[in-house]
Amino acid sequence: MSLLPYEYVVLRCVPRADREEFVNVGVVVHCQAADHLAVGWHLDPDRLRALAPGVDLGRVEAALVFAEHVASGSPAAGGAATGSLGTRFGYLKAPRSTVVQPGPVHGGLTSDPARQVAHLLDCLVR
Repeated sequence: MSLLPYEYVVLRCVPRADREEFVNVGVVVHCQAADHLAVGWHLDPDRLRALAPGVDLGRVEAALVFAEHVASGSPAAGGAATGSLGTRFGYLKAPRSTVVQPGPVHGGLTSDPARQVAHLLDCLVR
């Protein structure tokens, strides 16, 4: 079994940046060796509303779907979905002042990048 290096970021819902509070809502995994880039996400409306009662869940979901489109190279994401997987990962890991923001980049080793997305989602988001 060969282990492949990968990088990932946790996507955070940050309803009010001034409070520096967030809830993990997704992960982005990039494994260059396997030509793999994927986004997994899960919204827990009760948890998000506990943090920010007025959070716009539709806006959060739209941002996560956009991230999926960038990762998959879908034309629905426009210019952000063009370029190599590494370029698209760079776009997804770049800090933004939106309601969904990436955390720091982390790395690891995996034999199955697709399974790693589900594993990280279970460990860090759900």
